Amino acid sequence: MKNKADKEKYKFFQHRECEYFPCHEGADSDTFNCLFCYCPLYLMEDKCDGNFEYRSPEGIKDCSKCLIPHSEKGYDYIMSKLGENK
Repeated sequence: MKNKADKEKYKFFQHRECEYFPCHEGADSDTFNCLFCYCPLYLMEDKCDGNFEYRSPEGIKDCSKCLIPHSEKGYDYIMSKLGENK
């Protein structure tokens, strides 16, 4: 029988050959998750609860300081937030 880590490999992807890897300053390249390269919570505006700043009055977000989607529990967090937004 497979253990939990073997069953949940779909929650983690890393693309070390990407020219931007890792794309967030200060991120740990060993645990950096590229699965959500584009965060699905971006359009939730301030309800995403991430570490972002608005760059313009039009609502363009700068999420470069947010590591939630790239963290170890990022997949579970994003899926729970998407579930809230049904």
